[in-house]
Amino acid sequence: MNNQYIISDHVIKKSIVLKSPLDDLWEKWTTHQGLKSFFGYDNNFSLEIGGPFEIFMLKDAPDGLKGSEGCKVLSYLPKSMLSFSWNAPPRFDYIRNHEHFCWVVLRFEAISENETRINLDHLGWLEGELWDEVYNYFDKAWDVVFRWLIDSM
Repeated sequence: MNNQYIISDHVIKKSIVLKSPLDDLWEKWTTHQGLKSFFGYDNNFSLEIGGPFEIFMLKDAPDGLKGSEGCKVLSYLPKSMLSFSWNAPPRFDYIRNHEHFCWVVLRFEAISENETRINLDHLGWLEGELWDEVYNYFDKAWDVVFRWLIDSM
């Protein structure tokens, strides 16, 4: 195992303001039912350090290729921050099967009683053309996830 990777300074940054209370959005991102309401057809999730953060997107795919299998909750501050490891879709098999995972940090901020900002940072990218391809994919994909979140409300 080679842990001498060079992590790039690439960070995908997304931000969205939603007309929804903080508690409701926190629940959407940190419960099985909440995630299932907008992100994938099912999930294996547990809000605990090291708990699974596995979102199943591809129903007919074989086990291990349905979504974010192997991803874990890295840390959280209740109703404030959630971080988790994140892998690549199966079509990017070199990156998906790499021992290094990127990570995502979500920060939740109540703007008012019924309005919340979510900031997303997706970081930990390694240097290299193949990693850049996956970076470009997720730069668009997180916009789609935020649209699904909006549509679920």
